[in-house]
Amino acid sequence: MNQNARPETVENPRETAGLDKVPAYSWYALSVLVVVYVLNFVDRNIISILAEDIKADLGLRDDQIGFLYGTAFGVFYALFGIPLGKLADSWHRIRLMTAGLAIWSAFTALSGFARNFTTLSVARIGVGVGEATASPSAYSLISDWFPKKMRATALAIYSSGLYIGGGISLLIGGAIVENWNSSFPDNPPLGLAGWQAAFIIVGLPGLLLALLVFTLKEPVRGQSDGIITPPSQEPFRGFFRELIAVIPPFTLIGAARAGVGGIALNIAGAVVIGALAYVLTRITGNAQQWIAVGIGYYAIFSWASTLKRRDEPAFTLIWGTPAFLSTILAYGMVAFMSYAASFWAAPYAIRILEEAPSTAGFWIGGPGALGGFLGIISGGWLADRLRQKHATGRLLVVGIGLVGAAPFLYTMFTTTDPLVFYVVAFLQSLFGSSALGAAAATSQDLVLPRMRGTATATFFLSTTLVGLALGPYMAGQVSSMTGSLSTGGLSLLIAVPIGLVLLFIAHRTVPEAERTLLDRARAAGEEIAS
Repeated sequence: MNQNARPETVENPRETAGLDKVPAYSWYALSVLVVVYVLNFVDRNIISILAEDIKADLGLRDDQIGFLYGTAFGVFYALFGIPLGKLADSWHRIRLMTAGLAIWSAFTALSGFARNFTTLSVARIGVGVGEATASPSAYSLISDWFPKKMRATALAIYSSGLYIGGGISLLIGGAIVENWNSSFPDNPPLGLAGWQAAFIIVGLPGLLLALLVFTLKEPVRGQSDGIITPPSQEPFRGFFRELIAVIPPFTLIGAARAGVGGIALNIAGAVVIGALAYVLTRITGNAQQWIAVGIGYYAIFSWASTLKRRDEPAFTLIWGTPAFLSTILAYGMVAFMSYAASFWAAPYAIRILEEAPSTAGFWIGGPGALGGFLGIISGGWLADRLRQKHATGRLLVVGIGLVGAAPFLYTMFTTTDPLVFYVVAFLQSLFGSSALGAAAATSQDLVLPRMRGTATATFFLSTTLVGLALGPYMAGQVSSMTGSLSTGGLSLLIAVPIGLVLLFIAHRTVPEAERTLLDRARAAGEEIAS
């Protein structure tokens, strides 16, 4: 039996939840969340334009740079996204986002004081933990501020912050590092290099933005769907339960509650994952990458294997639904290419095309932000239009993001003409960004309102543990092994055939999963009033 607060269906949800008109405050709140997400990706992505300076200053390899950008951030972003997603389902989402914004901004600023690979890795982990609060809270809030028929559009607008922030980070980072280094060629303030100053300068504004976020009003949970969910009486109980379930070695406690069989399954999973991590370490020579990834995958395995006992309806609608899993993994393949292409674009322009950091930042960042914004907004709009005509219309847009971006990614990492490079980088961003709103909205439609934070955290598992933790690192590892950043970039195209298979499965299963949502939830023990 589910222990969460019981949702109540409303006889006339359109009248009660006001689905015919979106209040002006919803648009204001969405605009604030977009600014938060912009800063989220400024802080996350600025390391791209700083990569060549960091690499030279700290003596790092491409695979280590890929680790800092993707794995160190992504694994802990994914792990803490699970308990924080649960907290977003039960606690005050505005307060959670405010705290997270302050934390990741502080760790971004602290990145500027890093003096070696280890301290910079720790700072990146802190950024990942803080940013894990943002999207579970935001997706849940947006789903309550906007009706289902506009959900992909609203989520796409929010997600546009990803590309705007990514673009701004290159513009700001390139300008800061060049101006700082030229202004202080010797004895810089506090002994800081240009890349260190850039981290500090972009990190501090988030502490002020957190004050504005704190003033937003918390909406009624489930109001847009007419399934009003009362506040949880014990909001932190589920958070700590999920935290223990996902953080090793406490995962053994959760496994033990299922008896000897639960412990045996957990240990078996740890052995298999550990063996794979060992083999990959021997092949690549990069222990930190595969230790981190191994911890991440073991933690997710532990969490998922105990979720059925702790919350069977949530397990059934998320991990027990092929439609949900194939949708998020298909988007994970889009993220695999997009994250890596956006990260390695600046190093490729600086190293291979011999462009100055400020020039590369301007011509990648500005057009990239515009392309990403146009792609994600038009993709969200198209996804909602196609969804009205066909049950799997949104998945077609995910396919566009996967296949449409591939030829431009290929050209990015083979051209030696800066103009061609900048044009195709813009087009790659345009097509690659179009899929996010469609995939996110589909995942939200496949769960109940009280599960949206957890579903969002699970959705971001695919974008982080598949896309972010593996894509940028893989390109860097192949580059280190072959001595060619071009070959590293081209290796990302392996995501296309894998993604197409996953989209085919989603196309066959999503309509039935949506149609039987409430019935499957009730069968799993969810109490839903008729």
